[in-house]
Amino acid sequence: MASDQIRQMVNFILQEAHEKANEIRVKTEHDFNLEKQTLVHEAKLNVQDEFAKKDKDREIQERIARSAEIGECRVKKMKIRDELLQTLLQEGGAKLAVVAKGQNYPQLLQKLIVQGLIKIEEKEVTIYCRSEDVETVSKILPDAVQEYVDIMENESTVKLDPIVKVNEDRHRDLPDHTYGGIMLTAVAGKIVCDNTLASRLNLVYEELLPSIRAILFPEEQ
Repeated sequence: MASDQIRQMVNFILQEAHEKANEIRVKTEHDFNLEKQTLVHEAKLNVQDEFAKKDKDREIQERIARSAEIGECRVKKMKIRDELLQTLLQEGGAKLAVVAKGQNYPQLLQKLIVQGLIKIEEKEVTIYCRSEDVETVSKILPDAVQEYVDIMENESTVKLDPIVKVNEDRHRDLPDHTYGGIMLTAVAGKIVCDNTLASRLNLVYEELLPSIRAILFPEEQ
């Protein structure tokens, strides 16, 4: 009897231990699976975040590269446009140089002198010109001064007696890139009237620049 009771007790204890061990195993597997799912989910999120970050970085780099490319194209376009406009200006200068060799050039110089004297309105005036124009300017100067005096007298009934002379320092003659024309100064050079052909060309160029751009670059309008 005693041995049977002991055997029953041992079997009961073993059964309890087996059930407890099985319960622990089930719980352990459940906790392991739960932890594994959590780790896998977190890993997936990390991978997605990393992918999203890399994709965003790639998109940013593409935008930067695209922006840089657009900027470079704009710079090239502006450079080509400016070169074209400068070429147009140079061609205009070349044509003015031809005008300065024409038979009507002395009359043009006289008109420029008269216009300059009217603008400057000073008693003592010095005229500057290119070295090759000194002789012509000296020759037409008396007529130009007289024309100026007549105009002012008709306008104001005052007869002026200006002192107008041609610059005598050949080192201060106007450079060739002025294409011709004259420059008038007064009050020791403090007052200047630039009536060179280059100056007139630049003036006309600035006035017509919007129209020129509209004709040459209609896509920008």
